[in-house]
Amino acid sequence: MSDYVLSCCSTADLSKEHFNSRDIKYVCFHYALNGEEYMDDLGESIPFEEFYKKVAAGEETKTAQVNVAEYIDHFKPFLDEGKDILHVTLSTGLSGTINSARTAAAMLGADYPDRKIYIVDSLGASSGYGLIMDTLADMRDAGKSIDEVYEWIEANKLRMHHWFFSTDLSFYIKGGRISKAEGFFGTMLSICPLLNMDNEGHLIPREKIRTKKRVIKEIVARMQEHAEGGLDYSGKCFISQSACMEDAEAVAALVEETFPKLNGKAAINYIGTTIGSHTGPGTVALFFWGDERVD
Repeated sequence: MSDYVLSCCSTADLSKEHFNSRDIKYVCFHYALNGEEYMDDLGESIPFEEFYKKVAAGEETKTAQVNVAEYIDHFKPFLDEGKDILHVTLSTGLSGTINSARTAAAMLGADYPDRKIYIVDSLGASSGYGLIMDTLADMRDAGKSIDEVYEWIEANKLRMHHWFFSTDLSFYIKGGRISKAEGFFGTMLSICPLLNMDNEGHLIPREKIRTKKRVIKEIVARMQEHAEGGLDYSGKCFISQSACMEDAEAVAALVEETFPKLNGKAAINYIGTTIGSHTGPGTVALFFWGDERVD
């Protein structure tokens, strides 16, 4: 058994079963739906399909990050067990939750001077952040120490690629990522924006592509361009989706056809309620290890 704990936030968008099977601990963000507060608890409080139906019907959402007290409550039991902690947070380009985690770690450090508490900015989100955690669990299970794992992820986290497209522009208009005029004409012309995450962990629009069929081909082409080993990519691939499973399955099928050496099937997860509050329904995201992200 390892002498340290791998920990993250619920915004890593893996299933509860996946987190448990890999022995990855998580702490939940919060969200409000029409003023009623819920935990972002991997679809337990409100099933994902129901959540996205409510969002599509116009119910207002608001998200809240994990606070210092919650981080203390999350970390302290592991420290009491004599465990060190490596906690990875949602990207600072999307949330300030890392500040709460660092504050909690500093406060606990005074009471547990012999324990290590490493806080890492994932510079990622959703199941790309989840694929980082899954990879760290592989390293831990292979016998790597907490220091080795910490040093590796700090050196390699920008090699995790995040590519997104959406067939519903309304939430991208609402969030200011595209203008109302762009959204109107984009909807009329069946434009699906292709976005990725830059090296500071911000979600950036990259290209406007007409029709869903073309954007599915293009997102897999970006994987071919950037994946470690190109068409010989042999790592894992995670996909997440917000109430558009058929689109995600089409991406997964094309990935598996294009990359015959892929490590297993392309795993499809839900975009959780925190990230989904900002993307809305209709978003598909593709994640893989590759060259270092730039700009």
